[in-house]
Amino acid sequence: MSVAAAAIQAAAPPERLPRLLAEIGQSWVDLSEHRRRAGPIPKVARQPRIDVIDAIARAGLRGKGGGAFPTARKMETVASGPGRPVVLVNGAEGEPASGKDQLLLTRAPHLVVDGGLIAAAAVGAREVIICVDRHATPALESVQRALSERLRVEPTPVPVRLVGVPTHYVSGEETALVRWLNGGEAKPTSGPRPFERGVGGRPTLVDNVETLAHAAQIMRWGPTWFRSVGTRAEPGSTLLTVSGAVVRPGVYEVPVGASLGRVLQRAGAVEGDVAAVLVGGYFGTWLTPEQAADAHMSCNGLAPYGGSPGSGVVLALPRDVCGVVESARVVSWMAASTAGQCGSCVQGLASIAHTAGTIARGRAPRDAAMELVRWAGQIEGRGACRLPDGAGRFLRSSLATFQHEVDRHLRGGHCPAQRHVLPLPDPVRDTWR
Repeated sequence: MSVAAAAIQAAAPPERLPRLLAEIGQSWVDLSEHRRRAGPIPKVARQPRIDVIDAIARAGLRGKGGGAFPTARKMETVASGPGRPVVLVNGAEGEPASGKDQLLLTRAPHLVVDGGLIAAAAVGAREVIICVDRHATPALESVQRALSERLRVEPTPVPVRLVGVPTHYVSGEETALVRWLNGGEAKPTSGPRPFERGVGGRPTLVDNVETLAHAAQIMRWGPTWFRSVGTRAEPGSTLLTVSGAVVRPGVYEVPVGASLGRVLQRAGAVEGDVAAVLVGGYFGTWLTPEQAADAHMSCNGLAPYGGSPGSGVVLALPRDVCGVVESARVVSWMAASTAGQCGSCVQGLASIAHTAGTIARGRAPRDAAMELVRWAGQIEGRGACRLPDGAGRFLRSSLATFQHEVDRHLRGGHCPAQRHVLPLPDPVRDTWR
């Protein structure tokens, strides 16, 4: 019996969560075990598979890399372009507080490869490229091992190659990846977008690792199954990297629209121990504990607070850590992450980081916070990528959420914080009840 035939007989759709994380085993999962769990994938044809795009559209899948753009719409655009497209699986994951994509690449690489091949079937691509941080050794080794196994057991219908990309925040921006693959520096560019002219000048579909992992399951279990969790407007499940002031940090799979308060409870956050919650990562938004208790993890659920799920980060700031100091450190990190191409980043972010640092040290003039708000507005929308936009949003959120702490720092008052924290992803938490 073939691997695919065995999968059809043995595999059954998960009736509840986890879904993606059900693919995560205690050790590396080989292709036969993956096929038993996940089943076969659609055949890749020379022409776009309209049925694949239609299934993704009916499922309502949105991108999980930060923008939440409808995946089927991206596929349709690339499929309608001239020439044979390219599929680029974005596994750079430059967000420091996120670990979900590296988890999938390391522990469920065959699911990621399936997702890339399904995207290739959708747009009629001739090649799939998986981009991974070149210093993410476990992920690189895992994906390479999966590709080598496929060459022996189940050759892929189109070539799939693995490429290491520089370890830099902006390297994961889609135009930066395309530029790198075309022989340039891994820095964002203006001009034609990848769906118009990308790798080798061909239309290029760029999708996040988690997004394509969902696509692989949709094509196995169907749009109705995918929509059986989540909200009507934003169906399905999503991965969250939860860290900070929680007892059980890790990667959780939850229904889109899940209560943020319940997510934190599940991770072991203790009421009174959390000073604020960062949602969406370093491009994200701070929420007060009261806001976090009422918020829901979806675009619609976080919009009233000026936030979005972004890269699926939930960071609970401990009560004994100063939000002003930590926010200044994040802004400083953003300033150091600039590609060095745009004045809004090179000069604007440097000035913002310097002033935020002087506030954190209690050495800023009284009008420093107002200056930061003004500068944040001036840099937004003026970069080749969204780094200035994210920095501006994060900065305004920090000033609003930690207003009283900012005032105390501006008055030269004593900062009671005794610790400093930078979030690090922890092992998988594989259930939602």
